[in-house]
Amino acid sequence: MSAAEQLLETRCISSLEKVFADEELSAVPIQRAAALRNEVFSFQVAFRPKQTTGKMNVRVRIESEIAEVISVRNVGLVPVELPIYAGYEGKLLRSTPGLYPDPLMPIEEHRGLVAVPGQWRSAWFTVRLSEAVNPGQYPITVVFEKEDGAELARESLLLEVLSASLPEQKLIHTEWFHTDCLHTYYGVEVFSERYWEIVEEYVKTAVDHGINMLLTPLFTPPLDTKVGGERPTVQLVDVWKEGDTYTFGFDRLKRWVDMCDRNGIRYFELSHLFTQWGAKHAPKIIAVENGETKRIFGWETDATGEEYKSFLSQFLPALVRFIRENGLEQRVYFHVSDEPHTEHIPWYESASSLLKQHVGEFPTIDALSSYEFYERGLVPNPIPATNHIQPFLENEVPNLWTYYCCSQFKKVSNRFMCYPSARNRVIGLQLYKFRISGFLHWGYNFWYAQYSLFPIDPYKVTDANYAFPSGDPFVVYPGKDGKPIESLRFEVFREALQDLRALELLESLIGRERTLALIEEGAGEPITFDTYPEDAEWLLACRERINEAIRRHLPESV
Repeated sequence: MSAAEQLLETRCISSLEKVFADEELSAVPIQRAAALRNEVFSFQVAFRPKQTTGKMNVRVRIESEIAEVISVRNVGLVPVELPIYAGYEGKLLRSTPGLYPDPLMPIEEHRGLVAVPGQWRSAWFTVRLSEAVNPGQYPITVVFEKEDGAELARESLLLEVLSASLPEQKLIHTEWFHTDCLHTYYGVEVFSERYWEIVEEYVKTAVDHGINMLLTPLFTPPLDTKVGGERPTVQLVDVWKEGDTYTFGFDRLKRWVDMCDRNGIRYFELSHLFTQWGAKHAPKIIAVENGETKRIFGWETDATGEEYKSFLSQFLPALVRFIRENGLEQRVYFHVSDEPHTEHIPWYESASSLLKQHVGEFPTIDALSSYEFYERGLVPNPIPATNHIQPFLENEVPNLWTYYCCSQFKKVSNRFMCYPSARNRVIGLQLYKFRISGFLHWGYNFWYAQYSLFPIDPYKVTDANYAFPSGDPFVVYPGKDGKPIESLRFEVFREALQDLRALELLESLIGRERTLALIEEGAGEPITFDTYPEDAEWLLACRERINEAIRRHLPESV
């Protein structure tokens, strides 16, 4: 059908665009792209009806030789009341409240997509290119139809699948998994069979997006909790107390490990053994004493006191035995306390020293900003924020990790809803250039208000009750069936990790120096964590250069 006959305006655009319902679409159309096997490739088709009155129910049909590996979802809109903090720096799309595109919603069979007059909306297409997809060029045509089958519009994209495959991810990546939020939102009893089923669905989605380390709640994690408050108990380790003697049960922890093994989790990030922001207290620990189940440690517990030291001196050797018996020696990482500051050094030093006595052979990681913690030997594997990483880079700290959260809103990459997706995806190039070994973020599914004061509906509250820029607390939404709804930000971050893997493949073919030079073509200046091109066109062109170099230098036998 001719453009004049179309009843629906459409435009094929990249995954790095965000389509707002209340503004004109300025996104550059795309007609062709390339991807590697083992890659998940995404694109969008924006649409709006030409008619000025009455909504239109639209069905989507995909015509392609690889249609069976292509899925489509609707890009939903959610309210954003705190887009960004004052004083932000770097490119962003908006600083005003409103409805922002983010959740990727399943398309309901009975109604399809809804096209609203005067509003651009978007459909998100995911192409899963497994090893079973042969190299070659594949036209993909997206056909929009009325409910009666009458065609409304069509868009086409030519996707080239290269013969090379993405190598396995080397980066260790964790997004903190808050299982208590699943318990609260779905109203299921902790450790009931339904609870375990829902937990596993969220683990599957995490692994599918490059998360290969999982926060493991030995005890209820002491994270984002008001002083004196507590979060729902999700402790995996059973504890029995008789006088000053403790015994431990690891059956649920074993079930957790088996579940993770079944779904591809490589590493276990053992929950913090001291409270956040200072290591001054113990986490909430529940035990059975004289037949009564009760809390034996918490905010009232002095982390440096003899009672908690005695507990840890009994618990940690038992935990180490469990680690050895299950062959986890190369897979576990310990935590002391999250985000300590320099004024907390005395408490952190005491806690760190105690941990070293019992588990010093295993790596300990903590998110922090001060180089002094590493310099004094208090944390052998520091995780500095991206805006505080320079001293760690200058001193060539080995196996360096990094993280960002709400505080990283000036210049550096992040995934807030108000940021362009290019500012999310560019982290892949930065992780490669600076040889970063691990990446941490605190918010896979934090669906509480700040300090865990009360639960929120993430479809209505995206900022933890005006605490963090929208998009910081979570990258998945709760689905009706106990399965997660992914965000477009989560999909784009996976693309960043795929860029990283593609660069590692290219380095194996042409060397690191030439790979770095190729990355920075057209960048204007060397890429750092706070200096980088901020537009989607440059980033997409960079990935095309990477693909082309892989194509040219791949051995013919591959």
